[in-house]
This record gives sequence, structure tokens and C-alpha cells, in this order.
Amino acid sequence: MPDDLIHDPKGGMPRLRAIMRALRDPDTGCPWDIEQDFGTIAPYTIEEAYEVADAIERGQWSELRDELGDLLFQSVFHAQIADDKGLFDFDDVANGIADKMVARHPHVFGDESRDKSAEQQTRDWETVKAAERAAKAQTGVLDGVAVGLPALMRAVKLQKRAARVGFDWPNASHVLDKITEEAHELQEAADTLGPDEVEEEFGDLLFVMANLARHMKVDPEQALRRANAKFTRRFERIEAFLAEDGKTPQDSNLAEMDALWDRAKSEEKA
Repeated sequence: MPDDLIHDPKGGMPRLRAIMRALRDPDTGCPWDIEQDFGTIAPYTIEEAYEVADAIERGQWSELRDELGDLLFQSVFHAQIADDKGLFDFDDVANGIADKMVARHPHVFGDESRDKSAEQQTRDWETVKAAERAAKAQTGVLDGVAVGLPALMRAVKLQKRAARVGFDWPNASHVLDKITEEAHELQEAADTLGPDEVEEEFGDLLFVMANLARHMKVDPEQALRRANAKFTRRFERIEAFLAEDGKTPQDSNLAEMDALWDRAKSEEKA
């Protein structure tokens, strides 16, 4: 019976799907869950994906288990909404990704040799994906790069696509020159133009910074996450130093906090 499954601690995936169906039941479900649609749930899906990445970054494996569950629930939620609308169901989702993985790995599931480098496999993967895009009438070089990606991540993906057809700087030094140029244009916009122009120039600078990361084989999202973590860690040390004197940041000033920042920085390097 469904109730038995819902309360079965070993029910696994069937249990989770039964819970989702119960939450969305129009007569007996949760009003909040019933009201949701793809658009309202999407921000939570993105948030959960980042929480998975955060748990991995911090090496918190029990948290990772929980966060993967939260992310899995997002997939189940979207699939249930689709099922309610008569679009597709969870099995369609699972079978679709299974078919895709089999098609994209002929060296594992087909007749192709596994005796190839990771780089060759990556090129083969891109060839298969290009064929998939062509089948969807996505013939433009940039077609299929999801608009909903985080902007920094999407910038790198757009640049990678353009680079495949030769639209790319030959090396990182040219990108550094472009960064200098864009920084000057940003300063000029800030001095003489309005907020829209400043935002545009700032975006151009960020786009080129993403390009530099790609040329230097750095993941800009990961790099910025690490920078955020470092800033948080050091600012918390500033707060701790001030607390030793019975003070808070509100009681301090920039000169004092800047000196304490250097102290925190020195501690990490000691």
C-alpha cells in the first residue's frame, strides 16, 4: 500500500516518488507543493546544486549525502510537475539520461576501442553532442548553451564553443592586454557616462576575466568560491581579534581592521 511505502525507511527511490506524488495530490497534498511550477522550483534546484558543491569543497561527506538527497528531490519534483501536466514522467527522465550515456560512451557500451586518451574521449564526446544539437536543429556554434546557467559559467562555455571554430586569442598574454583595455574603458565610463554604460563595461571586463581563467585552465567559479571562503575566514579572524578587546567591527575603523586583516593573513602563512 502507498502509506506503507511512504513510511518504509528502506523504501529507496519508489518511496521518494510516492512521497512526491502525495505532496502534489490536489485533494490531500501540501498546498505549497501543489502551487509550485517549473519556474518557482528552478531557483531551489540551482541552490541545491551549489550546496552539493559546497559540501564537496569542505570535504563534509555526511553533508554531501544529505545535499545529494536534496538535489535528487529537486529532480523528482520537476518530474512530478511534468507528469501532472502530461508532459513526461520520472521514468522518461531516467531512461532519457540512460540512453544519452550509452550513446555518448560507445567505447564502453559499444564496439569502439577503449584504447584512447582522455583528450580523445573528450573530443569524441563533443562530436556526439554536436550531432545531438544538429538533430535538434541547433546549428549555430553557440546553440544549446543554457541561458539559465550562472553568468560566469555560461561565459566560459560560450568562449569554449567559439574557440572550437578558431574565434579565440592565441594565448593568455593577449587576454591580459584585453583586460587592461577593458579596465580603462570601465574607468572612462565611470568618469563620463551613466550607470547603464558602466554596467556594460563592467560586464565586458568580467567576460574577459572568464576568458583568462579558461586560458589558464582555471575554473573561475571555483576560484571565486575559494576567494569568498578566504575572505570569510579572514574577516571572522578580524571579528575575533576585536572581540578580545571587547569591540565589534562597528566600534572599529578601516585602518584598524586593515591591520588586523594583515595579521590574519600572516597567521595563515605562518
